[in-house]
Amino acid sequence: MIEDETSEPEENPFMQVTTLAGMLQREVSRVVIGQDETVTQIIASLLAGGHVLLEGKPGLGKTHMVLALANTFGGGFGRIQFTPDMMPSDVTGFTLFDMKSQSFQTRRGPVFTNLLLADEINRAPAKTQAALLEVMQESQVTIDGESLPVPVPFMCFATQNPIEQEGTYPLPEAQLDRFLMKVVIDYPSMEDELAVVAGVTSQAGGGLSPKTVQPFCSQEHIIHAQQVTASVEVVPEVLNYALRLTRHTRETQGLSLGAGTRGAISLVQVAKAYAIIDGRTYVTPDDIKSACLPVFRHRVQIAPEVAISGQQVDDLLRHSIQAVEAPRS
Repeated sequence: MIEDETSEPEENPFMQVTTLAGMLQREVSRVVIGQDETVTQIIASLLAGGHVLLEGKPGLGKTHMVLALANTFGGGFGRIQFTPDMMPSDVTGFTLFDMKSQSFQTRRGPVFTNLLLADEINRAPAKTQAALLEVMQESQVTIDGESLPVPVPFMCFATQNPIEQEGTYPLPEAQLDRFLMKVVIDYPSMEDELAVVAGVTSQAGGGLSPKTVQPFCSQEHIIHAQQVTASVEVVPEVLNYALRLTRHTRETQGLSLGAGTRGAISLVQVAKAYAIIDGRTYVTPDDIKSACLPVFRHRVQIAPEVAISGQQVDDLLRHSIQAVEAPRS
C-alpha cells in the first residue's frame, strides 16, 4: 500500500498524484505489454472520475487490462457478463419477499461496487443497457422507488467487440455520451506481441496474469487523487480552445453529429488528468489535443456518404484539431 507518497495529502498533493499515476502505469503495464497509450488513457479516466468504453478485436486483452487495474485498487470489484437474455434487475438488483421476516428485502446487484466491469455490453438489449444510465450519471440506483447510492469512487469499464454484429445491440447515443472516453485497443507491434506470447506461455496456468498485480492504493487514495486532479489549472485561453474545438465538430463537413456540451466538459477533465500524469499543475493545448480523439470519437457520428469513402471518425477529428488554431503555450 502507498504510505509515504499519499498518506499525507497536505504535503505536495500534485506530486503525490503524479507518483500514484506512475505506479499505476508501471504495475498495469507489467502484465499488459505493448499498450502503453491505452493504459495511460484508462488511468487518466480513473483520475478524472469517468467511465470508459473499451473497444477492440477479440483476444487483445480488454478484460485482462481492467482486471489488472482492479487489482491495484483496494476497493470493491464487480463484473457483469452481458448476454441477450439479461434483465435490468440482473444489473441493479431487486426486492424479494422474505417469508421468514414477512418483509421485502433488497438484493443489491453487481453495480454496488467501486470498479464495475461490464463485459461485452453490446450483447444486452437496450432495456438492460439503460439500467446503467442512472448509476453512471448519478452514482445511485433506484430499486422499487428507493434510491440507493453506490460506493465511491465508482467507475464503469465496458468492453465491446467492434466486428461482431450478430447477437449485438448498438449502444444508444444517450448511453455513449455517459462514457468519458472511448479507448480503442489495436494490435501490438511484432516485438510486443512476441513478448506477450512468450510471457503467457512461460508458466503453467499462464504467465502475465492480472492476479500477480498486488493492491497498493485504497479508495481514499483514489478519491484524493480525483480531487487534486480536478484542481489542475486551466487558463481562459486553453478553456476557450477546448470549447472552440468542441464546437468545430458540429461544423465539420462529413460529421452528421458533433460533440455536445458534456463533450467539452469531458475534454477538459481528461486534459487535466493528462497534465497531472505528466507532472504539471496546469493544462496545455497539447493536453487538449491528446484528449480529443478518445473523448470525442463516440460522441460524433460520421455521415453515411463519407463513411462509404472509407474515412473514419478519427480522421475527421484529426482534421478538426488541425483546423482549429491553438493558443501559444
